[in-house]
Amino acid sequence: MKEMLVNVENLNLFYGNVHAVKNLSFAVGAGEILAIIGANGSGKTSTVECVEGLRRPTNGSIIVFGKNPWKERRYIYTKMGIQLQDVEYPDKIRVGELCEMFASFYENPADWRLLLKNLGLTEKINRSVRRLSGGEKQRLSVILALLPRPRLMVLDELTTGLDPEIRHGLWESLKQIRQSGTSIILVSHYMDEVEVLADRLLYMKHGCGEFFGTLDAFRLFAKARVSPDQWSDALTLEQIYLLLAPKANVLTMEGIL
Repeated sequence: MKEMLVNVENLNLFYGNVHAVKNLSFAVGAGEILAIIGANGSGKTSTVECVEGLRRPTNGSIIVFGKNPWKERRYIYTKMGIQLQDVEYPDKIRVGELCEMFASFYENPADWRLLLKNLGLTEKINRSVRRLSGGEKQRLSVILALLPRPRLMVLDELTTGLDPEIRHGLWESLKQIRQSGTSIILVSHYMDEVEVLADRLLYMKHGCGEFFGTLDAFRLFAKARVSPDQWSDALTLEQIYLLLAPKANVLTMEGIL
């Protein structure tokens, strides 16, 4: 039986009177990539912040590496690598200095110089972090997440703002990381990314877990919820998602001209 590194049961999170995450349950096994998808405001980031120990759940159970992440954050961070959406670093720190500083936090860190090379940042080693492009900062955040040689990585909007060739290179890197036994929780709006990488997915809507399972099972879930004239077995994951997701308002030119 596959070891479960993350077990979430009946997770609830309130922000004041706002019920942000509602009775959510899922699990992540060793060497598995779980993608969390859903519209903005569906509770994805709030959920992973609870898993990371950055936010205290209102109620429910979260177990990571057999520990409560809110109470045992120091322990789980020796086994978890985190890449966040928005991170502020010291203004004048250089890329190499930042990597060296983060590596000093761990007993047996990965070779950050090799990681810089693998992700195409060796030439930026002496550049101020604040002078990096958005894509370069994304790659740097992945390097920092890999430094503890994690058993679990949490990646929030990993490839936002990246060029296609860098995106595809990161996908291949994540496949290799998974093959080594590392689990990955991937929050993404890119369905092509999810389709390539995910073993299972969690689809969230208005704070609820609408679906949790394999991609094949998600297709069956969706097929049962859309009209027959909308369905085709040739639909991509993105097309399926758009059939299920809440519809956005469409911008028109009415009243402008």
